[in-house]
Amino acid sequence: MSSSQRPGADATVSAVSAGVTGPLAELGLDVEAVELTPAGKRRVLRIAVDKDGGVTLDDVAAATRAINDVVDSSDALGEQPFTLEVTSRGVDRPLALPRHWRRNRSRLVKVTLVDDTVVTGRIGESDEDRVTLDVDGSAREVPYADVKKALVQIEFNRKDRD
Repeated sequence: MSSSQRPGADATVSAVSAGVTGPLAELGLDVEAVELTPAGKRRVLRIAVDKDGGVTLDDVAAATRAINDVVDSSDALGEQPFTLEVTSRGVDRPLALPRHWRRNRSRLVKVTLVDDTVVTGRIGESDEDRVTLDVDGSAREVPYADVKKALVQIEFNRKDRD
């Protein structure tokens, strides 16, 4: 979760995040990021959500209604106007939690390890502590504790989709 550099923005982001997490969980959605940024006289409240199987437009619509209800019933954002954007997690965000690895099974990922070694492989089995990558036909088990950064790679012409 991030915010602008303005004082109090972190507290606002924390309050909004805490308020929306429960209602979104009831919809089967995880809160992946909450950002509040200035945009002229308004602010933009951007909330990224995700779930197993991916987020649909109906999920985004339901999440938007739930978030509006929470924000309207609290004073977390005060009186200053804001624009709400609800998005899916997106492939440009790093894989940081076990559920991110699980949800991206069979996708190609570029992993930078804590020793700065870079490994590119296809995501296989994963659990709460580690992931198995298929690296050029060989299985390589990677503990999450050894991962510095991991990004899904975009593939336009993949022939072996599940």
